[in-house]
Amino acid sequence: MNALIPVSDIMTQNVVALNRTDDLERAEALFNQYRIKHIPVVCKDVVIGMLSFTDLQKISLAEATNDEHDINTVVYNSYTIEQVMTKRVVTITPDTSIKEAATILSTSSFHALPVVEEGMLIGIVTTRDLLRFYVKNF
Repeated sequence: MNALIPVSDIMTQNVVALNRTDDLERAEALFNQYRIKHIPVVCKDVVIGMLSFTDLQKISLAEATNDEHDINTVVYNSYTIEQVMTKRVVTITPDTSIKEAATILSTSSFHALPVVEEGMLIGIVTTRDLLRFYVKNF
């Protein structure tokens, strides 16, 4: 297995992204619809943050209630995406090696790397993508 294969070979290209003006209810809907755990936040295709499903869980007060949707609506309307997202995002380029991406993710507290080219979002690589690659190649 060649560890120098670029992440462009394994990245997700049709990235689900949020705009800074979207609300958290939209974010939750996208997480559920696409069964994903990380969504880049963009302004004109430039990555300005990253929102994880865990970020939403941290602010949700709906632990054991019968009307979870209404409580989430109240909580989500109290925050903006920019208040909840991670602002210091590590990005990589499409020619970054899979090994380098794996090293970054294995030594960090996050699990997704937006892939940018000339400052614009073109893909995303997650720990799941890396695991699929390694399983396929071993």
